[in-house]
Amino acid sequence: MQRLLAAAFLALLLASPLPVLAQNAQPDAARPEAALIRVVLQTSEGAITLALDPVRAPITTANFLKYVDSKKLDGITFYRAMKFSAGEGLIQGGARGDPARLFPPIAHEPTSQTGISHTAGVISMARYAPGSATSDFFITASPMPSLDANPSGEGDNAGFAAFGHVVEGMDVVQRILDAPTSPTEGEGVMKGQMLEPKIAIVAARRAN
Repeated sequence: MQRLLAAAFLALLLASPLPVLAQNAQPDAARPEAALIRVVLQTSEGAITLALDPVRAPITTANFLKYVDSKKLDGITFYRAMKFSAGEGLIQGGARGDPARLFPPIAHEPTSQTGISHTAGVISMARYAPGSATSDFFITASPMPSLDANPSGEGDNAGFAAFGHVVEGMDVVQRILDAPTSPTEGEGVMKGQMLEPKIAIVAARRAN
């Protein structure tokens, strides 16, 4: 399972496409802030406050809120830190396939449809094939346009489903990115990216 996710990430990173906006999508600077829904992830390293976009990414946002409201994210972990140069990369968390915590997979909402690019601090869904995302998600610590959809590319070019951004707690994201990793845990390109110890998500709640 981890090998498939790693392969999807690697293929998209090598492709490095530019973000594509749908005709009716709003650029990030024009998003209606009043429509955003705030969620706080209380982690063992501090709080991360997210602003989710139910207007541009309704399916993905509703899925994440379903996990929040059912408290199925309480007690999970950030388990992966994909690091590049200093301060660059992403952190990944989720239930890691625990059947007791999972809801059915959701339809894929590509960045070419939503207009939400993988800039620094964006939250997005981890997946295998498009339409397989459940609970696992990642937060970018730096701009990663290679994770955006690339309809003109080849292979798995659907990108990942971004659906919000960090409004408070990027210092916590950076601490998690910089946390120690196991030199042996993980398969393929994920070897050396698995956090040890894992960073607990104590609770996830709507801010309002």
